[in-house]
Amino acid sequence: MVPQKIALLTDSCADLSPKLAAENHIYMVPLRILCADGEYADGVNIFGKDIYARLHAGELPQTSLPSGEEIEKILRRIVMDGYDGVVAVMLSGGLSGTYNLVRLIGEECRGMLPVKVFDSVSGSLGMGLTLLQAAEDIRNGMGWEELTERRIPQLIAGTYPFFSVDTLEYLQKGGRIGKVTATAGTLLQIKPIITFAADGQLQSIAKVRGRHQVIDKLVEMTVKRCGEHKRYNLAVANGGAPEEMETVRRKLTAALPDYDHIWDGEIDGTLSVYIGDGVLGAAVQVLD
Repeated sequence: MVPQKIALLTDSCADLSPKLAAENHIYMVPLRILCADGEYADGVNIFGKDIYARLHAGELPQTSLPSGEEIEKILRRIVMDGYDGVVAVMLSGGLSGTYNLVRLIGEECRGMLPVKVFDSVSGSLGMGLTLLQAAEDIRNGMGWEELTERRIPQLIAGTYPFFSVDTLEYLQKGGRIGKVTATAGTLLQIKPIITFAADGQLQSIAKVRGRHQVIDKLVEMTVKRCGEHKRYNLAVANGGAPEEMETVRRKLTAALPDYDHIWDGEIDGTLSVYIGDGVLGAAVQVLD
């Protein structure tokens, strides 16, 4: 049977506010964060600001996959809510095993309802853009086959997020970059611009000195990625830097005024463990 009523599923790294998720009928699986005083569920009882406080106090939390039981529980809730198919878009498989876990549990639950799981090859903004556009497509009547065979792969391939971290310290502590790079970057006030490589790992693609150059570089790279495309969505995000995010938004919308949508998000607890606070992001998703 081809599903007629389609639900969307993601994890807490999509950085969608509870309001946006609820309005778009997007179900959320929380990743787990292991702290000195116990285990927390990302986006449920721990948030980015809580992680920043712990990092500044010298604690380095660990991250962990969602529990299989939690994923099964959410799939059962989706059935109870009257849906007969699920499209899941999960955190990059290059950063986390969440995508693979949801895919395996989805296969086990096939008797309950069809579950089609996608690796976003992205995080935060990139995932959020794909889910929000997919929600609009479903509202406009797009069916299961077109959504799963054509639309979601097209959205994932056409989504380009860029981030700047304020310090390289936590990427170094988390084993994502070398100590020499981190020390040199800190001393020289060098800020890397990061995106996702083809394999879903984090990749530094530019370096600038100082915060003002960060904002201009994020806008410049997003505009360049948009190229000659006439239809596109935009997004901006921040981790502990809401005012600067508004500057990014203002400059980005001035440079690319013909967007279909612009959405914003706050960096989740899981990603904050690795990148700290003072994070800014911008993204474009081409639609034509």
